[in-house]
Amino acid sequence: MRIAQVAPLYESVPPKHYGGTERVVSYLTEELVREGHEVTLFASGDSVTTARLVAACRQALRLDKDCVDRLAHHILLLENVFRHADDFDVIHFHVDYLHFPFSRRRPIVDVTTMHGRLDIPDLVPLYKEFRDMPLVSISNAQREPLPWVNWQATVYHGLPQGLYRYRPEPGKYFAFLGRISPEKRVDRAIEIAKQTGIPLKIAAKVDPVDQDYFETAVEPLLHEPLVEYVSEIGEGEKDEFLGNAYALLFPIDWPEPFGLAMIEAMACGTPIIAYRQGSIPEVMEEGRTGFIVNELEDAIAVARRIPELSRKRCREMYEQRFTAARMARDYLRVYERLIERHKQRAA
Repeated sequence: MRIAQVAPLYESVPPKHYGGTERVVSYLTEELVREGHEVTLFASGDSVTTARLVAACRQALRLDKDCVDRLAHHILLLENVFRHADDFDVIHFHVDYLHFPFSRRRPIVDVTTMHGRLDIPDLVPLYKEFRDMPLVSISNAQREPLPWVNWQATVYHGLPQGLYRYRPEPGKYFAFLGRISPEKRVDRAIEIAKQTGIPLKIAAKVDPVDQDYFETAVEPLLHEPLVEYVSEIGEGEKDEFLGNAYALLFPIDWPEPFGLAMIEAMACGTPIIAYRQGSIPEVMEEGRTGFIVNELEDAIAVARRIPELSRKRCREMYEQRFTAARMARDYLRVYERLIERHKQRAA
């Protein structure tokens, strides 16, 4: 099958540091190539892939200090994709809704994975207008604000086999991984560490939009003796960071669409303490791969129960549900169904 993967340009594929969407695009692209498909990746020029790379810009836009208008690069990206649209059996977009007007005006087979939150009122009229666009959700919870759009499937993220090493012995610190922003609630993680006496290591990036929040609300909390802020880390560092942890803290305060850090932790054998928001009950197995809580007091209480959980079960759950091979198979089924539908309409 001739498949195009269209990635956002904010990070390389895979990203050098943080970047959930681009990381998933990389895992999917490499697995499709491994299975023998002819894959073209439209991404930033510093991306690394076994697929054919079509560079839409010189480097990831977040790392390009000379980039002022990021949208301009994405418009050029889409122009290039649609210039070559007839070369592909299916085009898989990961750039939200930017391509919708282009797709509507070309008889192509395409699908879009929605990677972000959808509970934003501004999105309702847009998706009503483009309700014919075929979409894939990354959790069933993600769909809830827009249940009436053209959903094709829910495809959970997956990680390559061998990317993370299973560690049967628990570590002695909590891990917090991802972004420092109001909805990720690192302040809750710090409070859990304080209340339990268990050290906390924070590996997280700070986007420019969250810099004021970091300086005013978070930075003063980092002086706690139990808290270590190790800043942003890349793929090569996460295996040790997560694998040597006692548990991953995921104390979110927003409708999480998926939560890639959770399956990364499970792949290492590390259990999770997460707040009941969005996709959490779909991804976690309550009482087996971690604990789902509603309040700070609940999180503090279950922290002492982490030794009751089987790290082997965490790894098994990853192997059963969250591998890149399973993710690729799920997407291939979506591609095949859309291609067949397109042929029937053209007949």
